[in-house]
Amino acid sequence: MSQAAKENLTGLDRTALAERFAQIGVPERQVRMRTNQLWSWLYQRGASDFEAMTNLSKDVRKNLDDQFTVTRPEITSSQISQDGTRKWLIRFAPGIEAETVYIPEEDRGTLCVSSQVGCTLNCSFCHTGTQKLVRNLTAGEIISQVLIAKDALEEWPGSDDDTGPRKLTNIVMMGMGEPLYNFDNVRDALLIASDPEAAPISKRRITLSTSGVIPEIPRVADEIGVMLAISLHAARDDLRDELVPINKKYPLKELMKACRNFPGLSNPKRITFEYVMLKGLNDSIADAKELVRILRGIPAKINLIPFNPWPGSAYECSDWDQIEKFSDVINNAGYASPIRTPRGRDIMAACGQLKSESEKLRASERREQQPTA
Repeated sequence: MSQAAKENLTGLDRTALAERFAQIGVPERQVRMRTNQLWSWLYQRGASDFEAMTNLSKDVRKNLDDQFTVTRPEITSSQISQDGTRKWLIRFAPGIEAETVYIPEEDRGTLCVSSQVGCTLNCSFCHTGTQKLVRNLTAGEIISQVLIAKDALEEWPGSDDDTGPRKLTNIVMMGMGEPLYNFDNVRDALLIASDPEAAPISKRRITLSTSGVIPEIPRVADEIGVMLAISLHAARDDLRDELVPINKKYPLKELMKACRNFPGLSNPKRITFEYVMLKGLNDSIADAKELVRILRGIPAKINLIPFNPWPGSAYECSDWDQIEKFSDVINNAGYASPIRTPRGRDIMAACGQLKSESEKLRASERREQQPTA
């Protein structure tokens, strides 16, 4: 069987992995043990082929290799910014590409992960929104972005640079796509990333960002348990309708109600609101006061994001002194309001700049390439 025709086991949960072991004839009494061994090799040690899994017998390894694979997707482009930010363009299948970004900081290293190839939301300030949706990424394709980053950062046991503080400490689902339009796959991938028997990242250090798909918001708490961020960008419906068109379906009043009712909401589990600063559009003192008003009663942090330009964009970044005045209004109201330092602009890796070179395939071609569940 060709490598391309084999099912990739990356991203399957333990129940599905146990079924695959039974499929290749592993005795029932051994299935649980073999499943745990494979899980450890994939997510604690970073193995990308069965031959490395030396505590599995040669026969089991051969039977696995005959029918399955655990190889990584192809990296078609790798760039490093002057500030150390790294961006990978990853090809999951012909015409199926997405970008992943690693942002190193003094006290953390954050991986920005994509959930879809393209996007349907058409947010007017976002470069990704100019690329039509090709398809959802599978759980395996989502968690593979984490594995690829750990490969590049040499964070697996036994690598040349696996000592010292962990480099990848945080995950943000803020890459290409709307995570809540691909909820099940995002959930399954993040449960692997935070699994205590993997190389876990604390759920307090994983943030899922949504533009406001209200029906799915409670599931973030109930089924994943990670932190929530809202891609807000305006405090008035008329302006948010323009910037974030999903607001026409889920307007601010309903979105704020969903945030107030978010399960487990508290100061330790406050919601982050992301607000891109657009010159002369959403950056007035009146806008800041209205933002404070609509967020009243919600434990929150407001991230102010200087607009990152991209070719053909119709917007400009707010002047720095205006961003600081805006921030002062929010801080004086009792909310943390950090101004995000732009990172990776020189390689188009900053917030709102991601866009792969994938072309939308005909429906028949896409069905042929869609991985099996």
